[in-house]
Amino acid sequence: MSVILSSEVTPLKMVLVEPEIPPNIGAVSRICACIGSPLYIVGKIAFDENHPRRKRAGLDYWELVEKFYEPDIDAFFEKLGGRFHLFSTKVGNSMYDSRFLPGDALAFGSETKGLPRWLLDKYPGNCVRIPMMKDIRSLNLANSVGIGAYEAIRQIHSLGT
Repeated sequence: MSVILSSEVTPLKMVLVEPEIPPNIGAVSRICACIGSPLYIVGKIAFDENHPRRKRAGLDYWELVEKFYEPDIDAFFEKLGGRFHLFSTKVGNSMYDSRFLPGDALAFGSETKGLPRWLLDKYPGNCVRIPMMKDIRSLNLANSVGIGAYEAIRQIHSLGT
């Protein structure tokens, strides 16, 4: 069965906490455009939105994505009211054991540091990880967003929404 996505069907929020590498942000914006999700960039912004490598990776999708900039990490997650998943290689259950629902936010940390430890400690029940082989440090940020986003969409569609 072929499924056409719409923002009514996949009301997910993609969240990048202090991203650092412009091409990753461009690639994530393409994922957001493809699934109809807004992109939230939270905390310090360590890149120029007009960086040529961000533009190249995001192509013309950047303008198709609703973007929000939130400077205060703690305040942002408080506003979400618990409907978020913190993706980390360090803690949490497998994302396949998590329940994703319409309206959830999927949060990913910076390429070099991941999500802040204090955030993971504050919300241990919201932590999830993408399964991978032991002793492998991490996946690329944009790949992680794609994997998490499409698992959430798969689960939401299986709910009949």
